Amino acid sequence: MDKRKFRYPYIVITGPESTGKTELAAQLAQNLNCRWIPELSRDYIANLGRPYQYADVERIARLQIARFTNELMPESAFAVFDTGLIITKVWFDVVYKKCPDWLIEAIQQQPKVFHLVCNTDLPWIADPVRENGGAMREKLLETYQYELKGFGFPHALVSGNAELRLQNALKLLKQHLIL
Repeated sequence: MDKRKFRYPYIVITGPESTGKTELAAQLAQNLNCRWIPELSRDYIANLGRPYQYADVERIARLQIARFTNELMPESAFAVFDTGLIITKVWFDVVYKKCPDWLIEAIQQQPKVFHLVCNTDLPWIADPVRENGGAMREKLLETYQYELKGFGFPHALVSGNAELRLQNALKLLKQHLIL
């Protein structure tokens, strides 16, 4: 897909755990015939073999920045990112009550790409990497939206189960992205 047809050159999917981000990102990339940039933190944490630490989250953030920077090359085609730096900032804030200044600066320097925020209307599915079910999902949903607004990122909340979520996302993208 040619990113010149869009107001924003990329879409970032964000939202709390177990809200269908990965599935939606893959479906959108297929539907829009564009690249899907998978999340890297989930596999990183799953393969640690120990509880993650502050330095691990820093490493993830640096890898995310490098990946995003590489994908911003002018010759790169339109892409859908499965998660972005806002999630990592909130992760630092929630778990460690502090966020490195360099990450905040990196977020501020990013182009203001469009974010689809996945609502918590899908059921929580526990797995070994997830930590934030129950009421924390709602708090995180509010926090992601607050951070996106604070950093000036255009965004919209997407809801619905399975196919309906995809159709709602496509409608939102049509409203916000296509010139």
